[in-house]
Amino acid sequence: MAATTTVNELHEAPNPTKSENEAGKVILSKWIVRGIGAIVLIGAAVAGTMFWLDARHFETTDDAQVDGHFAALSTRIEGTVVWVNPNAENDHSVKAGDLLLQLDPRDFEVALERAKANLKVREAQARGAQLEVPIADAAAFSQLHSAEAAHQEALEAVETAQADLLGARHRLEQDQAVAGRAERDRVRYQALVEKREISRSAYDSRETESIAAAQTVETDFATIAADERKVAQSRSLVEQREAQVASARTAPQQLQNARENSATAQGAIEQALAEVHAAELNLSYTKVYAPVSGVVGHKTVEPGHRVQPGQTVLTVVPVDDIWVTANFKETQLHHMRPGQPVTLHADSFDRDYRGVVEDMAGASGPLFSLFPPENATGNYVKIIQRFPVRVHIDKGQDPGHDLRPGMSIEAKVRVD
Repeated sequence: MAATTTVNELHEAPNPTKSENEAGKVILSKWIVRGIGAIVLIGAAVAGTMFWLDARHFETTDDAQVDGHFAALSTRIEGTVVWVNPNAENDHSVKAGDLLLQLDPRDFEVALERAKANLKVREAQARGAQLEVPIADAAAFSQLHSAEAAHQEALEAVETAQADLLGARHRLEQDQAVAGRAERDRVRYQALVEKREISRSAYDSRETESIAAAQTVETDFATIAADERKVAQSRSLVEQREAQVASARTAPQQLQNARENSATAQGAIEQALAEVHAAELNLSYTKVYAPVSGVVGHKTVEPGHRVQPGQTVLTVVPVDDIWVTANFKETQLHHMRPGQPVTLHADSFDRDYRGVVEDMAGASGPLFSLFPPENATGNYVKIIQRFPVRVHIDKGQDPGHDLRPGMSIEAKVRVD
């Protein structure tokens, strides 16, 4: 019994060596934990410092989107739509040069034929006017001599007519004297025949002579009237010849007029040719082609519609000619330059694209608005402005043309 108690007591008695070991292990564990914590803190500080140093070389913005050109197709003439390409539907792809729609060409074909016919008429008139130039040139020297000779002949004709008129008047005086005497003889014989002193046949002979003499006088009056008309006609002809002489003396001016008429006719040809070209253009405008390859959007035309000049019928968006417009704060532009690399992240596909800064904006976005801000009123509040920066997407980054104008983009520019 005593021996058992002694053994238990011996087992329960403290062991100095074991306690010291356990205390050493505890102390060592604490130092290890502290060392690991210190290493983690140091690593975090280094990582944070490195991240801060690296972040100083980048400027980011989520205010960016894909931009592109919009080819809004409109008609240049008025007409009725007779055909629309079945592929020219919203969200369908078209190629440059594809015929998208056609207007009724019949009115414009008639206008073209009319313009061509007018051109032929002008050409014929020009040929005639050109032929008149050498004719006028050849007649310039002979026309004056001919006109002067004709004028001299007209003067001589006037003299002849006046001489004939004078002779007719003299004959009238003679015939009037004869007629007077015959009439007196008839009156005398009439009194004798009434007294039965002469025969009736003798009176009849005197009466016949009186009548004949009177008729001769009437004939003389008619001759004088005719001669007077001849004199008047001759004098009128003289005036005409004088006008011809005056016209012949202006032969150089006539030649110049002929040349000017030829030049005018040539100008009329050019005008008619321009009208033909205009008619051809109007006829060509009846067909509307795709100017670029892209995707159709905002189609507003169908067969049978009546369209007006300048009316937009559809829009083609060229998806192979796009860029990114990133709006950066003015405080981010200090070190930003064209040519710097850009990382573009598209939320639509959750992938990154590479690009470079292409151009810097000439002014802030609000200044291009319809009503730009006016700070001269005194109610000025400083607001950090944003400037649009154009980012060119590197070639080969979007082979499938997945990026479309309007998509949201996150842009990250390295500004070393």
